[in-house]
Amino acid sequence: MTEQRLAGKVAIVTGASRGIGRAIAERFGAEGARVVVNYIQGGEGAAAAGTAIEAAGGEALAVQADVSQSAEVRRLVRAALDRFGRVDILVNNAGVMVAKGVLETTEGDWDRTIDVNLKGAYLCSKEVAPVMIRQGAGRIINVSSNSGLYHPSAMRFTEYVVSKAGLNGLTKAMALAFGPQITVNAICPGWIRTDMVEEIDPETQQRILDETALRRWGTPGDIAAAALFLASADADFITGELLIVAGGRGMH
Repeated sequence: MTEQRLAGKVAIVTGASRGIGRAIAERFGAEGARVVVNYIQGGEGAAAAGTAIEAAGGEALAVQADVSQSAEVRRLVRAALDRFGRVDILVNNAGVMVAKGVLETTEGDWDRTIDVNLKGAYLCSKEVAPVMIRQGAGRIINVSSNSGLYHPSAMRFTEYVVSKAGLNGLTKAMALAFGPQITVNAICPGWIRTDMVEEIDPETQQRILDETALRRWGTPGDIAAAALFLASADADFITGELLIVAGGRGMH
């Protein structure tokens, strides 16, 4: 058996009841991490992720918390510390997307998207950073988007684009603020086949594939592999970076 790359580590993965977050949580568990599976809805999915982690020989704790609320973020981190005693890795994955153009987006759409996608990552990072600094090391990985890198055809949904562009900036600001103990990086996925994009019309789906050099949709497992790399010792000298995982769509 090969050595587990995250053996002994404790990870919090937000929005981990489905899609990319669940894939990351399960991959981390398979690599030896004890995983806090955060969710706000989809308790059955969170429980299933925990079951999969434990079936692979790991430990999991499911915690319901809204990352856009500071009191709930404190409760989430406290639950991790009470159960496992430390936090080594934070994956800010929780996110929402409203599939509307700029003139159709409501103030409520805007507020909820910014609150979850950007403010949530800020609150979670701010809560775990002192813990990681005391430990002398830590990893923060933000799940951003290729949409936040100003690829024109990816900029359809205004509040989502703004939230992810802000998350990219936050990644770099926190990398400076939290070094040298903590590395902070972001993954910028292209279009990944999850239920979040199932309602996209067929014409747009085909255009996305045509713009993708590898001519396929990404999978949650593709993003989990990138997250594992950034969480591992192989990424010790990488911080403040935006790792694009998009099959060649929107090359920079």
